[in-house]
Amino acid sequence: MSKETNHIIDSVPPSTTDIELEKAFSTAISGQPALLDELGKQMVTLCLAIPGLFATVLKLTGGDDAVLPASGFVLSAFACWLVALILSLASLVPVTRTVDRQVIRRAQPAAKGQPLSIEEFFTKSARHKRRLLIAAALFCFAGISLAAWSVF
Repeated sequence: MSKETNHIIDSVPPSTTDIELEKAFSTAISGQPALLDELGKQMVTLCLAIPGLFATVLKLTGGDDAVLPASGFVLSAFACWLVALILSLASLVPVTRTVDRQVIRRAQPAAKGQPLSIEEFFTKSARHKRRLLIAAALFCFAGISLAAWSVF
C-alpha cells in the first residue's frame, strides 16, 4: 500500500511579460492565414502580369512583325502560369472546417472527423494556404524558365 501525501504547491499569477508573450503567440497563429491571403493576392497579380510582360517584351524587341512560334516551351510556359494562377486563386477560397468553439487547444491533434480546436483551425488553414502558394510559386518559376528557354 502506498501512502498518499498531500503537498501544497505554491503558485503565482503570470507576469505581465508572460501574458504579453501569450498574446503575441496567439496573434501570430491567428494572423498567419491573413498574411498568406495577402501573399495569395500578390501571386494572382504576378501570375496575371508575367504573361503580359512576356508578350510585351517580345513585341518591343521584335518590332511589329514579331511572332514567336507556338513551340512546346511557349505552350508549357503559359500552362504553368495558368496552373499557378489557379492555385493562387484556390488559396484565397475559404475552406469550411468544423470547429469546437469550446476548445482553444488540445494536447493531441483532433482525430479524423472530430471537430478542430480553435488553434488547430488557424494552423490547418495556414498550412493549406501555404502548400497551395508554394506550388503556385514553383509553377510560376517553371513558366518563367520555360519562357526563357523558348526565346533561345
